[in-house]
Order: sequence, then structure tokens, then C-alpha cells
Amino acid sequence: MSNLTNEKADVQKHSKDQYVDIKMGKHDLFFKKSYEVLYTVNDFLLGLWFLIGSVCFYFEAAKTWGVSLFVLGSLQMLIRPTIRLAHRIHLKNIYRKEYENKQKKSLSSR
Repeated sequence: MSNLTNEKADVQKHSKDQYVDIKMGKHDLFFKKSYEVLYTVNDFLLGLWFLIGSVCFYFEAAKTWGVSLFVLGSLQMLIRPTIRLAHRIHLKNIYRKEYENKQKKSLSSR
């Protein structure tokens, strides 16, 4: 079976949602690199804020800074799932467009 025939059969066999979920693995690493860097930088800063904040609690004069750094770290904990969610939405949109283009090609070649 030719590559084009395989693609047509693949597009016709799966629903749109299945196709997007099944096809993501191939390109996941390519798109994930920039999100992985964001995730790692966020985790590093998160650890840094909590470490410095914890040390600040040893000194009475620096306790306000410690609390502020804990609040900052807590806000950054909300960034973690936001990065992951943005990555998933980005990938799903890319593959939805790819699926729709393949559907159009499949319909136009009939």
C-alpha cells in the first residue's frame, strides 16, 4: 500500500478526536522541548524561592521576606499545570489542523 493510501485509510478509520490523540506521539518531543525548558526553569525558581524563604525564617528581621517568597513560590506552583495545559492545547490544535488538512486532501482526491 502506498504512503498516500495509508494516510487516507488512517484518516477515514479514526474519528477526529482519536486521530489527534493517536498521532501526537510522533511530534511530541519536537514541540515539547520549549515547554520542557519553561517547566524546568519554573521548577528551579520555585525551589530557589522556597529555599531562600526557609532560610529567611531563621532571622527575625527577614521573616517578612520569607513569607513573601513562600507566596511567590505558591503562585509559581500554579504556573506548572498552566505550562502543561498550554502545551497540550498547542499540540491538540496543531494535530487538529493536520487532521483537517488530511481530510480535505482525502475528499478532494476522490
